[in-house]
Amino acid sequence: MAGLVSEVYSETIEYYPDRPSVIRTSMDDGEVGVDSSVWIEFGNPMDDATVRSSFAIEPQVDGSFAWMNSTLYFTPADGWEDGESYTVFMAGCNFKCLHCQNWTISQYPDNNCKPCRYAEPADLAEECIRQLNSTYGKAMRADRIFFSGGEPTIHLPFIEKVVNDARKIKPKTRVNFDTNGYMTEKSLQRILDFTTSITYDLKAYRDEIHLALTGAYATPVLRNAEFIARHAKDKLWEYRIVAIPKINEGEIQLLAEFIAAIDHTLPVCFLAYRPNFVLENHIGATLELMDRCVEIAEQSGLKNAYWSGHAGISGKILDIDLEVKQSYRSKQAQLAGSYAQAAGCRTHPRNCSMCLSNSKCKLKRYIPQKST
Repeated sequence: MAGLVSEVYSETIEYYPDRPSVIRTSMDDGEVGVDSSVWIEFGNPMDDATVRSSFAIEPQVDGSFAWMNSTLYFTPADGWEDGESYTVFMAGCNFKCLHCQNWTISQYPDNNCKPCRYAEPADLAEECIRQLNSTYGKAMRADRIFFSGGEPTIHLPFIEKVVNDARKIKPKTRVNFDTNGYMTEKSLQRILDFTTSITYDLKAYRDEIHLALTGAYATPVLRNAEFIARHAKDKLWEYRIVAIPKINEGEIQLLAEFIAAIDHTLPVCFLAYRPNFVLENHIGATLELMDRCVEIAEQSGLKNAYWSGHAGISGKILDIDLEVKQSYRSKQAQLAGSYAQAAGCRTHPRNCSMCLSNSKCKLKRYIPQKST
C-alpha cells in the first residue's frame, strides 16, 4: 500500500462537476507560515455566507475573512498555534467507520479516490527529516513524524523501515503513532519499541456498538488501551473519543470509567463529531454534549479530560430500519446499523471479519455528497 505524505492534507473533490469545486489551496505545498493567511481558490462563484458557515479549523481560531475574485482568504487574529509534527497519512484501514473524516484515504483503493502517492521508505524518511528541519518546520516547532491514516498499523513493516532510515539521518527523531488500537499484542509491542508518543482512538466500550459503528470488535482495542496505560504510560499522548449524538454518547461513561479504573491521571480528549462519510447527514455534536462528556469524565474520576473540535453542526437523525432493528439490542446500534444499511451494508449485525461480501463491500465504495 502507498504512503500518503502531507504536512497539511487537502484535497480537490472531483466526483460532482456540477457542484462547487476547489481549484487550489495555500496548503497544497504543505507550507503555511505561522503568521500567514490561508486561502482557498474555488472553481466557480461562491455564496459568502455558505462558505463561511462551512469553514472550520480545529482547534477553533478567531480571525477575519476576505475575498479576492473567487479566492477566500482567512487571516488568524493572533497567528497560528505552533505545530508539533510532520504528518504521514497511510492509505487503507482495518475499520470501516461510518463517521470516518478521512474516508478518501481509509477506504482506498476500493472507492477509486486518488489521494495517494507511493514513496520508498528511504525516500520518505529523507523527506520527513528535510521537512522537520525546514524553515517552516522550525517555525512551527515540528518535532516528530506523525503516522496517521487510515490506520498505520496495517503498514507496520513499511513504517518500521521509514523510522529506521530516518534515525540513520537523525538518530533522535521522534515518532507519533496515531491508531485505532485494533492490533495483536505482538504488533503493539513492535509499535511501542519505536514510538515516542501514541494518540489512541476509542470508539465505543460495548462490542455491539463498536461493531455497528466500525465493523470490528472493541475487545482487542480495550485490551491494548489498558496495556499502554499500565506499561507505556509515558508514551501516551492522549486517548481520543469522538462523541457522536445518539450513537455512542451512551458509551462515554463506560469508557471514562474504564480509563479511570486504570489510572485517573490519563489524558482523555473528547472530539466533537462532524458529519462525514456514511453519517454525512447525521446531526453534529452539540456544545452541550461536549461539555457533558467532560463532566461525565470528571465525575468518573478522570483528572485530565477536555474536549476539542467544531460543535453545533446541524443535521438530522435517520429513521431506524425495521429489518435492521431485529439484529441489534440497543437503539444506538440499531441506528448505526441503519446508516450502514442505507450505504449498502447487507450483513447485520455488522462484523466485517466474518462478512462474505467483504471484498465487494458497497460501504467501502460509498461516496458522500458533502463533508465537514
